[in-house]
Amino acid sequence: MSIIKFLVSKTFLLQIALAIVALVVFCFIMLSWLKSSTNHGEFETVPDLTGKSISVAEIELKENNLVMQIQDSANFNPNYPKFSVIEQDPAVGTKVKKDRKIYITLNPSGYRKVRVPNLLESTLRQAKPTLEALEFKVGKLTYVDNIGKDIVLKMQHKGKTIQAGDMLPKTEKIDLVLGNGNRPSN
Repeated sequence: MSIIKFLVSKTFLLQIALAIVALVVFCFIMLSWLKSSTNHGEFETVPDLTGKSISVAEIELKENNLVMQIQDSANFNPNYPKFSVIEQDPAVGTKVKKDRKIYITLNPSGYRKVRVPNLLESTLRQAKPTLEALEFKVGKLTYVDNIGKDIVLKMQHKGKTIQAGDMLPKTEKIDLVLGNGNRPSN
C-alpha cells in the first residue's frame, strides 16, 4: 500500500478523528479541573490595615480569607501608634485570591539607636552637621570659659554627660558645652 493511499484511507482518518476528539475531551477536563482548583473568578478585596494593631489586622485578614505575613519593622514613624501597620502589600482594594499572603510592615516601638560620634575638640560648625547627618538634633548650647571659641568640650543628653560611642535613639537632642573664647580665670 502506498503512503498516499494510507493517508486517505478510512482507518487512518478514523484514527485522526478519534485523536482529535480525545484531545478536545482531555482539554475540557483539564480546564474544568483548573477552574475549580484555582477558584477562577473568585476574589477577596484587600482591606485597609494602615494604623491598626497586629491583632486587629489579623482578625480583618481572617474575615477576608487572607493570611498575614509580617515583614521586618521599618523606621519609626511618629504619626502611627507603636506596633501598628504602616505599610501593606498588595495595596488596599486590590482583588486577590483566597488565602493570599498580605505582607505588612510594622511601626517599631521607637527610633532605632545610633552611636554618638566623637565631637570633643571639634568646632560647633563641624559638630552640628555631623549630628544632623546621624539624625540627632542639636540641643541647648552652653558656653563656658575656654580659650577655644565654639570648641565642643562636653556632650550631654537630658542633663547627663555622654561619651562618644554611647547609643541614643535617632532624633534625640544632644546638648553641647562649648568654649566662649575667654581664658579660664584661676
